[in-house]
Amino acid sequence: MPRFTDGYWWSGDGLRLHYRDYPGDAARPPLLCIPGLTRNARDYEALAERLAGDWRVIAVELRGRGESAYAKDPMSYVPLTYLQDLEALVAELKLTRFVAVGTSLGGILTMLMASTHPERIAGAVLNDVGPEIDAAGLARIRGYVGKANWFPTWMHAARALAEANGDVHPTYGIAEWLDMAKRLYRLTSAGRIVLDYDMKIAEPFRVPGNEAGPDMWRAFDALNDKPLLIVRGAHSDILSAATAQAMRAHVPGADLVTIPDTGHAPTLAEPEAAAAIDRLLAKIAGAVQA
Repeated sequence: MPRFTDGYWWSGDGLRLHYRDYPGDAARPPLLCIPGLTRNARDYEALAERLAGDWRVIAVELRGRGESAYAKDPMSYVPLTYLQDLEALVAELKLTRFVAVGTSLGGILTMLMASTHPERIAGAVLNDVGPEIDAAGLARIRGYVGKANWFPTWMHAARALAEANGDVHPTYGIAEWLDMAKRLYRLTSAGRIVLDYDMKIAEPFRVPGNEAGPDMWRAFDALNDKPLLIVRGAHSDILSAATAQAMRAHVPGADLVTIPDTGHAPTLAEPEAAAAIDRLLAKIAGAVQA
């Protein structure tokens, strides 16, 4: 049996978008996994391979990432358009209930999806993001997103990642950096290793206010009666410790897990994150059986 099948759906403006579909128990709500700004479905490989069989995992690629088509209008690279794209996928797959798993931008979209149709959310994981985003982290992301580069070998790409992101994952060795390079980059027909996203996603992101929605605390409150896991990197410059604590106070029973020696963002393969996800899914599975 293949690990996953490739699925495709169409956006309202005619883009062919891609997702990976890992098989799982049809009696349980599937996991809808939404990556961060510059990431793609490969970011969820480890999570999906660990859970597949017991849980169906759908790892999406937003427009302009991975195998999803690039937009003709770069100003469509904004959360409200991504939300419309995801709504089209939910309708296509006839998902009535699902567990939303969102990293960074994916977490913002998780909150927006909860605010529009809370009845569909069986539970949620917000990975290193919340209703308030630290200005320092936004400035850092704006400084690198959309800047094209390429490398002749995977080792060159891995070493460049290690140099630029050593403070995010200070315990990583070259094997982990190689794994990350293969999640972030792709090999072109010309033999170059390049970032696997449309450089134009940076255009609207550099406009203040376009990185989220108008009132994310109101959107976050739509999760207040859902099983919720908040994951934070101990050294995150996107989700502050104070905001994470305020989020936990907002949602009774929310689980807050801090990943040591990690910045923005955890991979969700860390032992602390994996154990917390298992706790969340056990709670959801128990509610389904009841």
